[in-house]
Amino acid sequence: MLFKTTGSAGSTAYPPKYKEHKETSELVSVSLKTLIDLAKPATGLKLHHFDKRARQSGGYVSRFKGRGMEFEESRAYQPGDDIRSIDWRVTARTGTPHTKVFREERERPVFISVDNRPAMHFATRGGFKSVLAAKLAGLLAWTAQHHGDRIGGQLFSEQVCRELKPQNGKHAVLRFLDAVQSSDSLGASNGAATNDAPAFTLEHVLARLTQHARPGSLVYIISDFRGFNDKAETYLAKLSRHCDVVLIFVYDPLESHLPSKGRYRFTDDERDVVVDSSDSQRLLKYQQRFAERQQRLEQLAKARGLTFIQCSTVEDPIQCLR
Repeated sequence: MLFKTTGSAGSTAYPPKYKEHKETSELVSVSLKTLIDLAKPATGLKLHHFDKRARQSGGYVSRFKGRGMEFEESRAYQPGDDIRSIDWRVTARTGTPHTKVFREERERPVFISVDNRPAMHFATRGGFKSVLAAKLAGLLAWTAQHHGDRIGGQLFSEQVCRELKPQNGKHAVLRFLDAVQSSDSLGASNGAATNDAPAFTLEHVLARLTQHARPGSLVYIISDFRGFNDKAETYLAKLSRHCDVVLIFVYDPLESHLPSKGRYRFTDDERDVVVDSSDSQRLLKYQQRFAERQQRLEQLAKARGLTFIQCSTVEDPIQCLR
């Protein structure tokens, strides 16, 4: 949703970044090329680590011992040990057969859930929240691939909720990015849910996420978390018992701070809404709802040991993840 403002003198001002069609398109929808080009900057990022549940990880050393890539120790040979693991140097030095023991490296599923509901297609500054969410998802997917993890995810709007099973390699990232880009384009054109289509609320989406994200997964949820209620919190708490969860809260600056006095016109090219900011009582309630949602997520993250990240539409997604 773009906007223009009309001041007391009746003048109209458009945000300068929206003047050029090409620039505008990059701010309201994301291209597959843009997501693919994030591969290089993602090399400088790291995924979020949780020591308490690091059981299945690619590039993360597990506590389970066996044949793997990480050398653990040499010990006296025992009947049944694989002769291919005999440590000949230690054996020659001690005169007693010794075998090498390795710590297994296990691939960790990284599951990225991306919100593409109508409220995500909004901005007053920077790009749409949906574009920011797509870029964050792209950076995380490439980072996971660089670390040797399996990449999967969940893409949801009011009409569609689609899960992608975690897979290995670059093809898995490209599959995920293509789904993100397609979902963004579809969400921008569909708008609100119709009577014929199911309405996926946040609690429905999180309920599905608890079923599809396998225990030990690293789960990122990128959303503005509109509609976050008691049931949604229950499902998120359930998910956090078996997975490591990172909440990425995306928002537009107008949602967190009241605008200066004036008349603001919002449009999605089909409907127009004019808001008079002199009606401070209504705007104050709007801001309070945002603050309550933000505070609730922060408190939940603290209580459940989740990671909570905030990123506004005017911030660099790379810096947010760092």
